Amino acid sequence: MRERCKTSWREVPFGSICARIVNGGTPDTGNPAYWNGEIPWITGADFTQRGIAEFRRHVSSIGIRSSATSVVQQGNLLVVTRTGVGKLAIAPCDIAISQDITGVYLDTSKVDAKFIYHLLGKELNELKKLNQGTSINGIIRSDLERHIVRLPIAKKIQKRVAKVLDGIDTAIEMTEALIAKYQQIKAGLMRDLFTRGVLPNGQLRPRREQAPELYQETAIGWIPKEWEVAGLAAKGRPGTHWIRTGPFGSALKGEHWRTHGHPVITIGALGEGVFTDDELLFVESRDAARLVDFQLKAGDVVFSRVADVGRSVVVRSEQAGWIMSSNLMRIAVDETRARPDLVQMALASDSRIKAQIRARVNSGGRDVANSDVLNQLRFVWPDIEEQDRIIARADIADCRITSEQLKRSNLLAQKQGLMHDLLTGKVPVKVEEPEVVDG
Repeated sequence: MRERCKTSWREVPFGSICARIVNGGTPDTGNPAYWNGEIPWITGADFTQRGIAEFRRHVSSIGIRSSATSVVQQGNLLVVTRTGVGKLAIAPCDIAISQDITGVYLDTSKVDAKFIYHLLGKELNELKKLNQGTSINGIIRSDLERHIVRLPIAKKIQKRVAKVLDGIDTAIEMTEALIAKYQQIKAGLMRDLFTRGVLPNGQLRPRREQAPELYQETAIGWIPKEWEVAGLAAKGRPGTHWIRTGPFGSALKGEHWRTHGHPVITIGALGEGVFTDDELLFVESRDAARLVDFQLKAGDVVFSRVADVGRSVVVRSEQAGWIMSSNLMRIAVDETRARPDLVQMALASDSRIKAQIRARVNSGGRDVANSDVLNQLRFVWPDIEEQDRIIARADIADCRITSEQLKRSNLLAQKQGLMHDLLTGKVPVKVEEPEVVDG
């Protein structure tokens, strides 16, 4: 029968549930004999939020013997305690570790390894805070050993909690795999849309190799015969200059920021084609009035001119009036001749635009774009009806990705709730009990 198990919990130092803890090291990188062996060797940089990305390097047996590195056996915990601090994985095989990583062998007579993996994922956030702002900048082994953890005494409860959290992790991983798949599909589609376009019947043109008579050669490559190549200035919005740079840094400083008020867009708020509201900053209404020339209109394309040059978002009606910061530029096109969404898509996905940007933005080792750079860019321009068809086709691909991203966000929120409930004992855990047969 299934019943709630009213088990007790205990608080213990983390070190008391460990059989041993080992540190890592780095074999001499200048000695070829130490490398290209059979044993994977990892650093903190090899971890992602979901475990180990890949095995990029391997060490030899002699390399291991000659250094302070340790080989952590399969199934034990790997904790990043320096570079990339706070990341965590279960060793998928026997694996050598750098000094960034601590290997944890649990006492499996006391605890379930999978439960501790999930528990430690939550507890590491507290440990990371202990040495922030100090020269250590990491998790000290003694802090890890002394850290008090709370866990069920019964291993069957630990196993049940781990099973529930493993299940939702699997669902998250499957969703992330779908997102990656749809993103790859979209990348291929975007290449086709910007080289072949969409005919009135909704089909892509045949490839140039199949129908060369449908294409023309231009300064930026082969394009459909009906298209033209031109700069953004040729499509500028009447009555305003087609490009504008954000206010000088002195016009917007730290002293102007508020916790609420008139939204200001910074580079951090430019997501993948959408604004990230959590990254918006705010100013008072009097500062907003002072910066009225930098307020955006619906249909403007906001463009990052430093760092990740080319990241861009189209301003919608609900965002009209938001202010752009100094590291951004505004592109204003005549929507009867050029759709803002096509401009944004080209900046994000057209390899020819990306190549032009890369060739022009590097200044003293720092990527910086200005109005001259944007003025030199050459875009492909189908007629307005085909622009709309291209945008509609890309939107279908975006909807699939957005749907899976929303699913992922919901699963992550669900996992956070489950971790809070199940890893603290706030919610009793159901366990499978064997049926009792009367004799």
